[in-house]
Amino acid sequence: MKKADDFSAGKRGPVVSVPRGKSRITIRIDDEILDWFREQVNAAGGGNYQTMINTALHEYIANRTVPLEKTLRRVIREELRKRGSA
Repeated sequence: MKKADDFSAGKRGPVVSVPRGKSRITIRIDDEILDWFREQVNAAGGGNYQTMINTALHEYIANRTVPLEKTLRRVIREELRKRGSA
């Protein structure tokens, strides 16, 4: 750090505030999923992949016809079969 740097008026916290109605979180997403969304943004000539993920989740919720419990049970059965436990 240079002697000329003065952070006495600096503020702690994120540089960009989180808009009302949104929450800042940390999640783990598979690399291939994230890559796909980034490719879609690049193909569209720009934008925000996080906004695209948010939109995709909204669309999924709006169009979901199978109850979540049924979907979870199917996925668990498939995973157990893959592992030879069923």
